[in-house]
Amino acid sequence: MQRTVATSLEERWDWADHGACTALPDLFYNAEDESKGVRRRKEEAAKRICGRCPVVEQCRHHAMANRELYGVWGGLSENERHRLAGRQRTG
Repeated sequence: MQRTVATSLEERWDWADHGACTALPDLFYNAEDESKGVRRRKEEAAKRICGRCPVVEQCRHHAMANRELYGVWGGLSENERHRLAGRQRTG
């Protein structure tokens, strides 16, 4: 049996296939036209899912290392990641 060698990109994203969020991607990102109340409720729901996710640490590390700007990653909102990185979120 021949083993296929994964590319470094595939290896870097392998953890994501095991995320609790894979079936609900829209919950983790906000639309431009959503009210702040809707955004907050979606963030809270996404964070609850992150709380039971087997790859939450890998997700958080990825988001911080790659400066993901949008969405909930690893249980952290956009604003929380910006604060941890010492950046101000504008817009």
